[in-house]
Amino acid sequence: MGTFEWFGKFMILFGILLIIFGFGFLFLPKIPFLGKIPGDIYIRKGNFHFYFPIATCLLISLILTILFSIFFKK
Repeated sequence: MGTFEWFGKFMILFGILLIIFGFGFLFLPKIPFLGKIPGDIYIRKGNFHFYFPIATCLLISLILTILFSIFFKK
């Protein structure tokens, strides 16, 4: 590889990931069950709100693990 060829490939990959995350931020809030799964912690006391989506994080992690294991097998 050339001196900066790896950097160019990295920048292209980074740009594609930014586009994917951008679409995710646009369309994920419209999914009704995401963030309201049993196991997500939501505490509201007066003026204080605390939200910790542990079940949602585990679900997304499981889905991504399965997808990556399917597409990036060696």
